[in-house]
Amino acid sequence: MKKLKIGIIGCGGIANGKHMPSLKKVEECEMVAFCDLIIDRAEKAAAEYGTPDAKVYVDYKELLADETIDVVHVLTPNRAHSFITVDALEAGKHVMCEKPMAINSAEALKMLEAARRTGKKLTIGYQNRQVPDHQYLKTEAEQGTFGNIYYARAMALRRRGVPTWGVFLSEEEQGGGPLIDIATHSLDLTLWILDNYEPAYCVGKAFHALNDQTNVANAWGDWDPEKFTVEDSAFGFVVMKNGAVISVESSWALNTVRTDGSLLFCGTKAGADTLGDRITINGVRNGRRYVFSPDMSAGGVEFYDGIDEGDSSLVEAKQWILSIINDTEPCVRPEQAYVVTRILEGIYESSKTGDIYRFD
Repeated sequence: MKKLKIGIIGCGGIANGKHMPSLKKVEECEMVAFCDLIIDRAEKAAAEYGTPDAKVYVDYKELLADETIDVVHVLTPNRAHSFITVDALEAGKHVMCEKPMAINSAEALKMLEAARRTGKKLTIGYQNRQVPDHQYLKTEAEQGTFGNIYYARAMALRRRGVPTWGVFLSEEEQGGGPLIDIATHSLDLTLWILDNYEPAYCVGKAFHALNDQTNVANAWGDWDPEKFTVEDSAFGFVVMKNGAVISVESSWALNTVRTDGSLLFCGTKAGADTLGDRITINGVRNGRRYVFSPDMSAGGVEFYDGIDEGDSSLVEAKQWILSIINDTEPCVRPEQAYVVTRILEGIYESSKTGDIYRFD
């Protein structure tokens, strides 16, 4: 079988830490082109992950002009996600774009419309859906274990975990801080498990409370207050059209002991959370309260032959490539990622205006 030919646009941290190592292990594809504004990074990536005749580029449009390339992975700073993805789709490529989908909903909509117009597949890099704990919660929700889930918390809290490299601290390049960077994962998981993509309105507040401090005991060293233009924490409250509510909590720097990437769900039949080091499901049965924690260390099956289900990035890559080969839906559909972007934007806008943000 012919291997899918992949072009990588953006050879920085997320490319080296997630996408390229995973794609290298997927036998149905090969990386044949690499593009980066810093040519040395593209050359290094080509030497480590590419085919012997892999090409390197500085201009992504030259890569897109290669008609032999089937798939493009867009792994750039957030600001460039939309226009590169649209150009790639228009060039006849299937596209995996790293999260978040775009810096705002207008740009995300351009991507969604381009995918529909061209008929090419588009997915967004929310690999946390492939984590076994989250797959398990999704299955329980689909089976009706929780009943009607009417309250959820999507948490992405770091005590002192501000990324000080690259362009993470630039609002112009990234569109925001922890809300758009890490809470986007928690919100995506929450909407996916609820299977609810119809927000009505939200309120939110983004803080620049600690940006100007120094000697801060940050995990990756002190940040430069002059360059820290995004929020250090943000919080939102979302009301869905069916009446369910979602609390969104995010921080890179916050005076809290807890570092948390947890989910919590409360339904009419049962509740669940990942607040500790395991899943906990709670409810009432036969007039008695119960707490149940599945043993996630045993009994799982591999998603694909030879792939450990615990390697979420590899499972994501395999699932994505097979969705193209088999012409099936990727796990993360662009319509879903678009709603995530809309909600994040709503929280930011509410913070700016001090008012409720309505989605219709």
